[in-house]
Formats: sequence, structure tokens, C-alpha cells
Amino acid sequence: MTTQVVILAAGMGSRLGRSLPKPLTELNDGRTIMQQQFDNIHQAFGKNVKVTIVVGYKLEHIIEAFPDANFVYNEQYDQTNTSKSLLRALKASSNGGVLWMNGDVVFDPSALERATALVARDQSFVTVNTSKVSDEEVKYTTSAEGYIKELSKTIKTGALGEAVGINYISRDDKAAFIRQLQRVDDQDYFERGLELAIENDSLLIEPMDISDLYAVEVDFAEDLERANLFV
Repeated sequence: MTTQVVILAAGMGSRLGRSLPKPLTELNDGRTIMQQQFDNIHQAFGKNVKVTIVVGYKLEHIIEAFPDANFVYNEQYDQTNTSKSLLRALKASSNGGVLWMNGDVVFDPSALERATALVARDQSFVTVNTSKVSDEEVKYTTSAEGYIKELSKTIKTGALGEAVGINYISRDDKAAFIRQLQRVDDQDYFERGLELAIENDSLLIEPMDISDLYAVEVDFAEDLERANLFV
């Protein structure tokens, strides 16, 4: 089955202070953030991979830049968070698992190459970095068996690292995840849906460690400067 990939790109990205959608921010190598994501996706999964972009803010610019992609529209992009953008994409997806990422992550191509083994065996996972634990980032803890237990910005103690923003939900786990994304508040991140699915549906989600690789979520100008050191 063809790998399904979703890029979440509906938000306004106002913290970076750019007029275009944040995924269209140009990097030092001449590519946009989203173009390097497409390059990484194709390198790992081939040219036939199905990529769906969730659009909202100034969507026409993203559609023009990536005319061969599929698109899902979050008409409430200015009122909802990533949970509701991802919900729309998952409901529109075909049978099978879905790999998704935030549209503002600049990351090492090897991250997705490492993910191919988990995708091949249809194992749900969250990509993590154990080298730092910042208060403002999504953090995680694990169960005794090593699976994700908590996944949020509000973890106070015991956090093992940060979630990177690249994740996969398996075919068998997708229905439960969709149910929980429907439950969460409009302003919740998709990680809250994963937490509820772990708690209520006993989903087993592996942490995939890419601490040895670069991955930068570009929220502020200093994040962009850091990302440009790698590309």
C-alpha cells in the first residue's frame, strides 16, 4: 500500500512574523521549509508517496507552490489548533496508516529513513529528541514497557525528552485516534488526542529516538537561524 503522508500547514504562524504561510519560509539553501520536507519524504518513501497538505491561512500560496499534492481545507484555521487540522486529514485518508508532520519542521533526511522500518511493520510512533527538555515544548514520558505514556507541554516531572513533530498512526490505531481527536478542545494540539487514545484505548505508541539527528521546529526567528545551520 502506498504510504500516506500529511503535512499540517493551516496555521497563521504569526510568531515568525512573515507575510506568507510559515512553511513557505525560504532556507539558506534556496528551498522552502516545506520543499525540504517534500525532498525528505521522497528520499525515504519514493516519488509515488501520497502527500496531503492541510491548508488554511493564505492557502492559495501553498497550493500554487505544490500543485501535485492533495489538499484538505481547515476553514477554521484561525480558531482551531493542530488537533482539528489532523482530524480533517485522517478522516479524508484512505485505508492504512498515516505519517504526519508539522509544516514548520526542518529535519535531517535520515529521520524519515529511520522511520521506514516502523512504517513497514505498521507500528504507531512519535519521533522524539532526548537531548533537551524545554518547558515550552511538547514533552513525553514512557510506561514500564517503553511505550509513550504522557505527551504534552504540561508534564512537570519525569520528562524524558521532546516530541519532534513527526509521527505515525497505524491502520489499526487510526479509528481510535480519530475518535479522541473529535473529543479534544478546538485549541488542543494533536498530542492530546494521542494521550487520550493511549489512556482510553490502550494504544501502544513507540518513541522513535532521533536525538543524533537535527530537527528544528521553526516558531521564531532564532529557530530559523538555527535551522539554517544544518541545511
